[in-house]
Amino acid sequence: MQTRPLGDTGIEVSRLCLGTMTFGEQNSEAEAHEQLDRAVAFGINFIDTAEMYPVPPKADTQGRTEAYIGSWLKHRGSRDDIILATKATGPGPDHIRGGPRLSRDHLHQAIDESLARLQTDYIDLYQLHWPERNANFFGKLGYAYAEEDDTTPLEETLAALKELVEAGKIRAIGLSNDTPWGVMRALHLAEAQGLPRVASVQNPYNLLNRSFEVGLAEVAHRERVGLLAYSPLAFGMLSGKYLDGARPEGARLTLFERFQRYTNPQAQAATAEYVKIARDADLDPARMALAFVNSRDFLTSNIIGATRMAQLESNLASESLRLDGEVLEAIEDVHRRYSNPAP
Repeated sequence: MQTRPLGDTGIEVSRLCLGTMTFGEQNSEAEAHEQLDRAVAFGINFIDTAEMYPVPPKADTQGRTEAYIGSWLKHRGSRDDIILATKATGPGPDHIRGGPRLSRDHLHQAIDESLARLQTDYIDLYQLHWPERNANFFGKLGYAYAEEDDTTPLEETLAALKELVEAGKIRAIGLSNDTPWGVMRALHLAEAQGLPRVASVQNPYNLLNRSFEVGLAEVAHRERVGLLAYSPLAFGMLSGKYLDGARPEGARLTLFERFQRYTNPQAQAATAEYVKIARDADLDPARMALAFVNSRDFLTSNIIGATRMAQLESNLASESLRLDGEVLEAIEDVHRRYSNPAP
């Protein structure tokens, strides 16, 4: 398993990271522990979760994912060889902290509740799940300005995170679902005011959504704020299992109608072409899609997720797959014709 530096923190993380948002909804506690054991045995040292998980977010399941990881950590009894990441929820779901903010009081509450569920004294990487300000994330390419009446200043958020670093509750900080301006503003404030420096940005990145390359890839390279890529299989679309309107029993898009981000006609057409490239090259389509993400220079870690162990094994196998020039050129040809069909 390759490792890559997490920004300037001195922390090394595995190139594959185990995503956990299905734990507590599609996966039981026993299944979660089985996935965690297998991932660590394979060489993964990096686990990503969030206070909001599992997904879809619901009041009666919120925090269950962290609790499952916490029971695994307690049973395992070896915390320091795991790099554990979680996230503080941005504005939106009222069942979290009565309406979550990224203010000082909210962040102190959020970290303490996460630490309790995770049964640990510290988080290695604490991320802001999405910004409190208006910005173009969650499927938006264009930016439409809107007045903001009551938004927590980023200075306050970073100052609160500094307090948590100094208290030993977190080691490093990261952003998620953010923009080039958001990352550069956070870096500027860190340098100007002695606040914690952002180590990573967790954004979507896959064959159907390469918008990270437009502005953030240069930031990642020049500022050493690498990508933690989520949805590398576009909610499973890139496996090909949903082609021609198929809805396999128990699959995410079958169970949850809310996940429509990658199902528009353009995305489906592009997916069909990517799947054909893989099959013509005698490759598993999902493995090819993951190997493409793994190959990016701006990547810190690729967040894989699975509901079944067979899926996890396939995802793990992408670590050793290297795509040849012919396959990569065929991928670029499709990308030129279907540029970011599902941001």
